[in-house]
Amino acid sequence: MVAPPDDDMLAARTVSYAYGGSPALTGVSLGARKGEIVAVTGPRGCGKTTLLSCLAGQLVPDSGEVWFKGVPVHSLPPLGLERLRREHFGWIGTEPQLVPELTAWENAALALMLRGTGRRAAKSAACEWLDRLDVGECARARPAALLQSQRQRVALARALAAGPGVLFADEPTAPLHQTDRAQVLRALTSAARSHGITVVLATHDQEMATLADHTVALLDGRRVGSDPSEAEGRAACSASA
Repeated sequence: MVAPPDDDMLAARTVSYAYGGSPALTGVSLGARKGEIVAVTGPRGCGKTTLLSCLAGQLVPDSGEVWFKGVPVHSLPPLGLERLRREHFGWIGTEPQLVPELTAWENAALALMLRGTGRRAAKSAACEWLDRLDVGECARARPAALLQSQRQRVALARALAAGPGVLFADEPTAPLHQTDRAQVLRALTSAARSHGITVVLATHDQEMATLADHTVALLDGRRVGSDPSEAEGRAACSASA
């Protein structure tokens, strides 16, 4: 078992996963450098969410390897995975999953406070990100009083405020109208690039994928096509294996 090249922040090698004997992923490989935005594309049911879950340590692959900064994610014990997700990974999905009893800033600060950050410092970081994502005026509002696009921005602020090395975004704009989709995605990509955060974005929207540095196309759980920007990195991985 050999780690991928040092310039890969996140890497997967021939990852496979099945649900109850039904294959969801078969031999999928990819690499992402620091600050890169990688779009995982394909129709619904092609394995995008399963791939992100394996990369994020939420699922353990049936076979294959997942690496984060030289650490073998696929072989970490449960406590190690929990620590990795808490300290280095961020996640935003289709639904914001905000705590209804908390205000927007409290929701945005939640990951930091769970990590042990003091309330004042966590609030400062949360409000800074809410301002950057154009929902600073909503800081004291609870989720029920917010629009869907505002709730999604609060969820994004929560993920970004924690300073993740990798942000996993699983169809984060799917429930939004076209204008809101574009605004949220621009906010996500701009924030990630300005802070050197690697983003793995699952989307079935080809227009959204154009904002990425390169794409990984899936069909029936397999990677299809090729991305010239990854050719060199894949060759290096193969040589070191």
